[in-house]
Amino acid sequence: MSRYVDPVCSVCRREGTKLFLKGDKCYTKCVFDHRAVAPGQHGGRRRSKPSEYSKRLREKQLAKRMVGITERQFRRYFRAASRSAGQTGATLLRLLETRLDHVVRRMGFTTSQAHARQLITHGHVFLNQRRVTIPSHAVRPGDEVRLSEKLSANAQVQQAQAAAAKREVRPSWLEVDAQQGVGRVKAWPRREEMSFPVNEQLIVELYSK
Repeated sequence: MSRYVDPVCSVCRREGTKLFLKGDKCYTKCVFDHRAVAPGQHGGRRRSKPSEYSKRLREKQLAKRMVGITERQFRRYFRAASRSAGQTGATLLRLLETRLDHVVRRMGFTTSQAHARQLITHGHVFLNQRRVTIPSHAVRPGDEVRLSEKLSANAQVQQAQAAAAKREVRPSWLEVDAQQGVGRVKAWPRREEMSFPVNEQLIVELYSK
């Protein structure tokens, strides 16, 4: 599977907002704090007014890059959302929010999506007492997410939990026991509790044309 291997700080600069892709470094040594311009030799130049298509494209790119998936994967999520009952945009964000790697990060076990994906692919995460090595695995209300016994005492994981407790409020749809390294999904996430600062309607309009 393809993955992004270029500097992730340039992604934040291109989207014009912090995406927190590097964990703690985004809070301490963030390039975006002193170079909040688009990457490239012309990034600092004054740009023309964005077109309507450009606005919709940027919203889609922002959501896609926060999750760390390819265009092909993102389109697959959109097709699944469009076939489901309810609003397509809200369903799309719910599918992205309830990916296993995203849930592991929201529970505070890691400080970045990439770290959460690494823990899962290395077999350190259990879903309902079964080892899962697929970061895109969907979780549902009632599911239990548990770290391996060896990893729950890991210093890096403990630091991530301490940092998450200070920096952000844990969403109400998750229940976490940090000492045991276990969390539960209590309900589907509400729109205001999702971690995507995007206008999902613009994404729907982009793919509907």
